[in-house]
Amino acid sequence: MDLREYEKRKFAIAEILRAASVYVPEQAGEMRASLLDLFARLAEDRFNLVVVGRFNRGKTSLMNAILATDRLPTGIVPLTSVITSVSYGSKERVLLKYQNRILDSEVPIEALPKHITQEGNPGNVQKIKTAEIQLPAEILRRGFHFVDTPGFGSAILENTWTTEAFLPEADAFILVTSYESPLSDEEARFFKASVASGKRTFVVVNKQDTVSPQQREAALSFVREHLKVLFDHSPPSVFSVSSTDGLKAKLSDDRALLEASGIAAFEHQLLDFLLTEKSSEFLLRLCDRARHFLLGLPQAADIKQLVARIDGLEKLCNRPPHGVSTEVDPMPAAGFPGLQRLPPCEICAHITDKLWNFLCKYQYEIIVSPDEQRRFAERGGLCPFHTWQLESTASPYGICAGHAPLLDRFATALRHFAATADLQDIPGRLRNLLPDEQACIICSVRDNAEQEALAAAANRLERDPVQEINALSAVCLPHFVLLVAAVRDADVARTMLERQATVLERYAEDMKRYAIKHDGLRRHLASQEEANAAERGLLLVSGRRQVNFVSLARVVHER
Repeated sequence: MDLREYEKRKFAIAEILRAASVYVPEQAGEMRASLLDLFARLAEDRFNLVVVGRFNRGKTSLMNAILATDRLPTGIVPLTSVITSVSYGSKERVLLKYQNRILDSEVPIEALPKHITQEGNPGNVQKIKTAEIQLPAEILRRGFHFVDTPGFGSAILENTWTTEAFLPEADAFILVTSYESPLSDEEARFFKASVASGKRTFVVVNKQDTVSPQQREAALSFVREHLKVLFDHSPPSVFSVSSTDGLKAKLSDDRALLEASGIAAFEHQLLDFLLTEKSSEFLLRLCDRARHFLLGLPQAADIKQLVARIDGLEKLCNRPPHGVSTEVDPMPAAGFPGLQRLPPCEICAHITDKLWNFLCKYQYEIIVSPDEQRRFAERGGLCPFHTWQLESTASPYGICAGHAPLLDRFATALRHFAATADLQDIPGRLRNLLPDEQACIICSVRDNAEQEALAAAANRLERDPVQEINALSAVCLPHFVLLVAAVRDADVARTMLERQATVLERYAEDMKRYAIKHDGLRRHLASQEEANAAERGLLLVSGRRQVNFVSLARVVHER
């Protein structure tokens, strides 16, 4: 089971519960509360990866390397007694949560040391409970939360107390020590507490780039021997890493350096644990509770089918894993990067700009120019759609001045038809009075702008496909069809299809996450992407309403 498969199974449980909700009797308040609790558990699903160790071991540097960012502040010791969590956000931001205040405050990430260091916030006089850093790192998007605790052994006693108090919140521990002095007394004491908790601990010996291979092997042997003494059986895995080299490798797309840094091996083991143990345990527990809920409903054929679906999901979760597929490539440049920052369809945007510029000028011309008023009337005005788009731009005065001649022309024509036309000819003559898309001047502007934008995008894609495909916006499906048709290189077209499929899947995941959080009354947990998922999804499927108002089938047929 990989990360995407795990989420698919979560979404499947939510779909089953949503289908079952119609069978809950109106008066069954306790049953509705149980359903709400199930949705809330799905919405709140997260993994707390708690990073512990003495200060100055490189805990934050390790998180920077895993997240492929240099945005988390390092080298600021000692820290105050403030827990710093790192979670997913559509954009970079820092929220400070206080002990005695309801409202949070947002600060730039560069200002974080003023609030979590002893120098900037001595003794935590600001009464900050947690500092929540949100970053657009892909590994965090699926519910992982890194928690950076104040270091053990700090001269500030509150730091150690804060760290130890947070340990019950952990799903797994990452203890970071270093080659300078591996396994201090405080870190050994932590192991005794972790053994009692029964939670998985990963031991990372950082800063391998500062020692020789011989010194590295001696230090690792020392650590492993001590762990055998502390653990009666199954001592934790030990990983030798260089956070500095790991981050440098990810930022420069150097796979050889990444492997040598040890970061890749550590990530794979960490995700293997989360997927094969924690994730399966969570899904099995939810399947069991969902089945219990379904069996308590008034029995019907549909309920039996829903129970069968839950049974099928449970079998999948119980299936022994065959290797690990994390889906998250450790190199940030792999695949299609930057999908969390995609602007809406660039073709729609180009057309919108052209239409706006034309309308601003045109609504003025039909006020002041008799010749333009005459041509406007002879064309029969605009198509119904663009008539109302012009109305949104022009003033009532402009509408009156520009459209009065059009109405006069219609009136003259109707009187002429009444006096001269046969009854069977009148409907046809009336239809000829009204403009269609071919006669509407704004429809022509729209079509020309669309052709212009499609040609420009196709030329860019064929000139530099690797860079330009990644630089594409979230092209709406109507324009994506036309853009693929405009590209002459088959390999480029296939890569475009793969990328568009990835974008569609990503948007669908955001919509499903938002729906679960809505069902569980946990909308406050939604990221900005999830909160805007409804609009973003519709824009991706249909494009802007003022642009794609004509039938795609008609457009494709005409071209």
